[in-house]
Amino acid sequence: MARRKIYREGDDTLRQISKPVTEFDDKLAQLLDDMTETLAYADGAGLAAPQIGVLKRVFVASFDGCKTFIEAVNPEIVVRRGKHIEYEGCLSIPNIRERVERPKHVTVHAFDRHGNPIVLKGNGFSAACFCHEIDHLDGILFIDRAIKK
Repeated sequence: MARRKIYREGDDTLRQISKPVTEFDDKLAQLLDDMTETLAYADGAGLAAPQIGVLKRVFVASFDGCKTFIEAVNPEIVVRRGKHIEYEGCLSIPNIRERVERPKHVTVHAFDRHGNPIVLKGNGFSAACFCHEIDHLDGILFIDRAIKK
């Protein structure tokens, strides 16, 4: 595993659309391992591949202080319910927090590192995190969705 550099706002990579993963191989496993190490070191809740300069549809998340990790390959939100407004931050935009409206509940279809289908259900904070990371895969930053005062 290796800790990777986290790209910051202003880097063009963060504004590009990521490509779907087509090969579930050792290279993908290495990417996911590097992402979990990077996320744990940064003490964040989520990290998308574009944030480390890789334009692949992959994110990792942790909601327990980086003790366990969720890995999502080619994630797609299939259910959105309710509304929830909370402050968000981002490892690519340090020291900035803005209010963002997200769905209160989401269901995400994705694949694990081996290509097996998985279903992720998020509520409140985890729903916002899944939406935030999937936005990264589409070149969208949370500041784009910030509620204007």
